[in-house]
Amino acid sequence: MPTAANTHVYTGADGALLLAPGDEGPEGAAAQAVIEANDLIQVGRVTGVTVEINSAIRPFHEIGQRYATELRSGNVSVRGRFDRAYLNGALLSLLLGEAAAGRPGRSWPQPSFNVTLMSENAARPGTRSTVTLHGVKLEQWNLTMPEDDFVMEGASFQALYATVQDEAA
Repeated sequence: MPTAANTHVYTGADGALLLAPGDEGPEGAAAQAVIEANDLIQVGRVTGVTVEINSAIRPFHEIGQRYATELRSGNVSVRGRFDRAYLNGALLSLLLGEAAAGRPGRSWPQPSFNVTLMSENAARPGTRSTVTLHGVKLEQWNLTMPEDDFVMEGASFQALYATVQDEAA
């Protein structure tokens, strides 16, 4: 029996960002090594997370018609970014894999992992919304070191697909 849609509101203080290896292959093993070595299951000091899911919609226009007669759905892409006020090399290692320790003499697998975004309001325990991004790979990492503010790192990513789950208490 499906649960009722979650109608509660959340703030960033209600959220958590969790990482887990994505698959059993070499890419999942590379992610597992980085996640365990950096105690990165729950990513701390996260200041912002953005997830975008886009579906390419193509309108079909007939000759002589001003409005589309059909909308065709196309490819779906999942991407996003997150920022955190912490710097320990973990995110850069998830981007570079073995190459984070130096230039390898051969090709290497890029880590692939799952990202879980969970929101649960402390005033409503047991009611939560969870979005899981599967097969995530980091595509870009950045470091900001301002003169008079916090050092921030960020990463953008792509994922194979996303799933969502709402739970009511």
